Amino acid sequence: HDENSTYDKNFIDAAKAACKNAGLSEDQYIIKTNIPEGQECYNAAAELVDAGCNVVFADSFGHEDFMIQAAKEFKDVQFCHATGTSGKIANIENFHNAFASIYEGRYLAGIAAGLKLNEMIAAGKITAEQAVIGYVGAFTYAEVISGMTSFYLGARSVCPSATMKVRYTGSWYDQAKEQEAATALIEKDKCVLISQHADSLGAPTACELAGVPNVSYNGSTYSAGETTFIISSAINWAPYFQYIIETVVKGEAIAPDWCGTIATNSVVLSGVNQDVAAEGTIEKLSLIHI
Repeated sequence: HDENSTYDKNFIDAAKAACKNAGLSEDQYIIKTNIPEGQECYNAAAELVDAGCNVVFADSFGHEDFMIQAAKEFKDVQFCHATGTSGKIANIENFHNAFASIYEGRYLAGIAAGLKLNEMIAAGKITAEQAVIGYVGAFTYAEVISGMTSFYLGARSVCPSATMKVRYTGSWYDQAKEQEAATALIEKDKCVLISQHADSLGAPTACELAGVPNVSYNGSTYSAGETTFIISSAINWAPYFQYIIETVVKGEAIAPDWCGTIATNSVVLSGVNQDVAAEGTIEKLSLIHI
């Protein structure tokens, strides 16, 4: 998509930062947005090769087959793809996958959520049995399920009575569906805190309208939820972009299946919104090492 998607904005901002830090000028990188998960992806990749690009990067799960198609044709160009599964088994020297251990950040964000639930219980706003989390998921993929599981385990580690309900949208980015799912979780499922693995501001907007605390993904959504946003977990893609730039310049091989962690600054948390987060959240998170 484009910068209206929190997911894609995260990539775009990181790519620009990495290029700037590497001393590249703005005419040394090209960004194409709103490329569907179809043959349009191959066409866009081929156009970038024709424009003289040495590395082509795609960020959507469904782009993988078309990136592989391009890699097989343009063997002198490196093709890197986020969230894919074939980099290590495709045996294509110029095709590579990358991701990060986002479940580490999800777990920590879950702790922040659990602390908020405890605060609500202590204040008499809810009972321990009413500590129900709502989660807006995009698809029933391993990436989404592992993330929600880590988030839930983080919340339960500090709030043992917490339970969680999930609604899926069937789309990575659909503001209307995400807002509708979050609203249903709040109104029908009686969830008192919402998180999500979805890429628009739909869920945070629903939380702000209902006055329900929100833990977001891909970066701060404070602009959409000043009175409800707590914290966000995100992948910081700058280290990977820096890595592929440096590796190509040196003429070395890019790892076929790269994974960043909290230790490599590839998994990060946004600033805690202290007006909404439970007291002591920053101190608690600072004491945890993964």
